[in-house]
Amino acid sequence: MAEPTHAGQLSNLLARLLATCGRAIADLTVEEMHDTHGGRANCIAFDVWHVVRTADNVIHFVFEREQPVWLSAGFQEKWGLPRVSQGTGMEPQEAFALRFPEPSEFQRYIQAVSEAVVPKVAAMSDAYLSSLVRIAPWGEIPRMEAISQVLIAHGNGHLGRCDLARALIGKPGLGY
Repeated sequence: MAEPTHAGQLSNLLARLLATCGRAIADLTVEEMHDTHGGRANCIAFDVWHVVRTADNVIHFVFEREQPVWLSAGFQEKWGLPRVSQGTGMEPQEAFALRFPEPSEFQRYIQAVSEAVVPKVAAMSDAYLSSLVRIAPWGEIPRMEAISQVLIAHGNGHLGRCDLARALIGKPGLGY
C-alpha cells in the first residue's frame, strides 16, 4: 500500500483496478470470457483487455513516449491481437471477433502491467501529476485527471459491465 499522497492514492486505486481485472477472468472458461450475449455487448475478455491496455498505453506511451508492456513483452504477437489498437472506437463486430488466451495466460499481461505502472504512478511528483498531457477527446488535461478519469473512472465503468456479464452467466460478482 502506497503512502497517503496524491500519487500514492492514485497508485492504490490503479492497483485495485488491475487486480479486479484479474479477478474478472480468473474463474472463467475461454468460452465464458468471449460471451457477447448474442452480439449485444462486448465480452468480458474485451473489456478487461481494453482497461489494461489503456492503463499500459497511457502511463507508458502517452505520458512518456515509452513502449508499452503490450509491445515490449510481445503480447500482441503471442496473442495475434492488434499492435496499436486498445479497443477504443472499435466497431462492435471487430471487437466481437477478437480472441483472447485462457485466463492464466491473460493474467500474465495484467500482472506485468500492474508491476510496471503502479510503482510509476506511486513515484510521480505533484508537479508531474499537475502537468498537461494531450488525451483524446479531452484535449490537454493534467496527468492526474488522465489517471483519475481515463484509467480509474473509465476502467471501473468497464468492470461494471464485466460484473453484470458475470451475473448473466451465473458467476459471482466482483465485489469492488
